[in-house]
Amino acid sequence: MFKEKTLLITGGTGSFGNAVLNRFLSTDIGEIRIFSRDELKQDDMRHFYQQKYPEFSNKLKFYIGDVRDPQSIAKAMHGVDYIFHAAALKQVPSCEFFPIEAVKTNVLGTENVLQAAIDAGVKKVICLSTDKAAYPVNAMGTSKAMMEKVIVAKSRTISPDETTICCTRYGNVLCSRGSVIPLFIKQMKEGKPLTVTEPSMTRFVMSLEEAVELVIYAFENAESGDIMVQKAPACTIGVLAQAVRELFHSDAEVKVIGIRHGEKMYETLLTNEECAHAIDMGNFYRVPADKRSLNYDKYFTDGNLERSKLSEFNSNNTSLMDAAQVKEKLLTLSYIKDELAEWESRKA
Repeated sequence: MFKEKTLLITGGTGSFGNAVLNRFLSTDIGEIRIFSRDELKQDDMRHFYQQKYPEFSNKLKFYIGDVRDPQSIAKAMHGVDYIFHAAALKQVPSCEFFPIEAVKTNVLGTENVLQAAIDAGVKKVICLSTDKAAYPVNAMGTSKAMMEKVIVAKSRTISPDETTICCTRYGNVLCSRGSVIPLFIKQMKEGKPLTVTEPSMTRFVMSLEEAVELVIYAFENAESGDIMVQKAPACTIGVLAQAVRELFHSDAEVKVIGIRHGEKMYETLLTNEECAHAIDMGNFYRVPADKRSLNYDKYFTDGNLERSKLSEFNSNNTSLMDAAQVKEKLLTLSYIKDELAEWESRKA
């Protein structure tokens, strides 16, 4: 389905963009465009993939710009078939202190990407959201919840035959940039204690490859306006720290530092309200857009009493992994394998 097609990834220098490149660059895809505002990361990325995939690196194109600037994103759209929209401000504490910046990137930036895609005749746009958008209590989650509203509202205004717009929502991605496991490993290397906010806090966990799989599944199965959710497992932060320590045979102390600004004790991937009409698709949930119009008069006479039997899907009621299961999952990640090899060489 991607043969000879042009794919644009906004925020493409991040962990997700790199995972997509590792998955697609050596296939028969026509071109992959990386759109971001960091020229150094783009240059590092260019050289890395020139070395890793020398015979395919000419498919990789870079565009400097910012999703906040409609003109810069519009200039990257010519000839694009598909878009993975990953550009976002994602750090919860940072967004708490600078909420308007989160709005500019996550909400208005998404509107700019979608409008530019529609104007350019892009066939399909997959936007990446987060579990923090469900029952949001922080600025980052609130901005992502508004992003989802923008996506669904935009999908109502155009025909899917023109541009299909849908959304994926997922939890914490293991070993992604700025996440906790690279921090734990750094702290162990420096002989420092592992800082844990609250050991009983639960979080959904998935690998970068699983995040890419969710986006591809949405690409193949989602209809315009859909929010797609993967049935991810979860674990406590205490178990996560224990698994990392056991993998690296480290006796590092675990230091509890308390919940940070805007954090929740558990996250939700599917709200109780969404469960009223969500569709169970096996390993995924599909939340179709509410296609009703603003004319509510007819619902006084024609009600809808049907409701799905699903209930809220959160990181407390999903499958909770123990330390052994977390270690097994971590050992599938190339990042962990590389870090373990370096750790062992340092000890030798």
